[in-house]
Amino acid sequence: MKYVFMTDVSCDLTQKQVDEIGVAVIPMEFQIEDKCYMHYPDCRMMKLDEFYNIIDEGAYPKTTQINIDSFKRYFEQYLKAGKDVLYTGIPTGLSGTFSTSCRIAVEELKEKYPKRKIIAIDSVCDSAGLGLLVYMAGKKYQEGVTIDELADYIDSVKGSIAHWFVVEDLEHLKRGGRISAVAATFGKALQIKPLISCDETGKLLNVGKIRGKSHVIDTLVKYVKRDGENLKKSTVFIGHANNPELAKELKKAIKGMCKEVQLCEIGPIIGSHVGSGMIAVVFPGKRNPQA
Repeated sequence: MKYVFMTDVSCDLTQKQVDEIGVAVIPMEFQIEDKCYMHYPDCRMMKLDEFYNIIDEGAYPKTTQINIDSFKRYFEQYLKAGKDVLYTGIPTGLSGTFSTSCRIAVEELKEKYPKRKIIAIDSVCDSAGLGLLVYMAGKKYQEGVTIDELADYIDSVKGSIAHWFVVEDLEHLKRGGRISAVAATFGKALQIKPLISCDETGKLLNVGKIRGKSHVIDTLVKYVKRDGENLKKSTVFIGHANNPELAKELKKAIKGMCKEVQLCEIGPIIGSHVGSGMIAVVFPGKRNPQA
């Protein structure tokens, strides 16, 4: 292949999925109690069960954007080898990574390597949604499409991936400013869970509430039925933050509605902001963040 297809680890693809499609993944940093770790798809520096155990004990991790030098380092290793680069990763709606660090790095590298093609695309997709976009594009990459054909494909489908999330840990949302302290306390008392979707830029929107665990599966299935398109020929991703049993329940509930269902585990980059217990379903369809 004359070019490399790249993303970053906020896509929450497993190492097996990464290997299947041959995508290169840029790691990202997270911090716990002033200690810094890099997260990779194989979780080499901290396993996910350890990460979520630390969260459940009351820690509040922080994440760091990919800086300009890191982008240049990861891109340049391929440019030096004579390959072009196509990257799509964490969206502008969720982080300033793409709009600042990535764009500056690309412009500087284009000056240094004028004969190489460097394409960076705002994914407008979050977490497992980014994972599904990259997985779908990776299948095209494996088929041998050109860099321009793959870029056109990503642009054509990125806005047509529907995102639905249910968050268990209201405290993390409160600390992120998404709900007030009063709402967090009230929600815990009544077992109310926020229902979150994603707008056209990748920004998360708190669009509703679900009362009780028993309604989570029914609610998510409802939106798959309402917003899904061409599912019988499509892959659906279910992401979970240390909630494998609920993920398996959801997989069972939607399995007959689509071509296949793949599970992915939410890593520290997104998990730091949503906390333990999150469940997500993302699928090709209308991005309609209305409850």
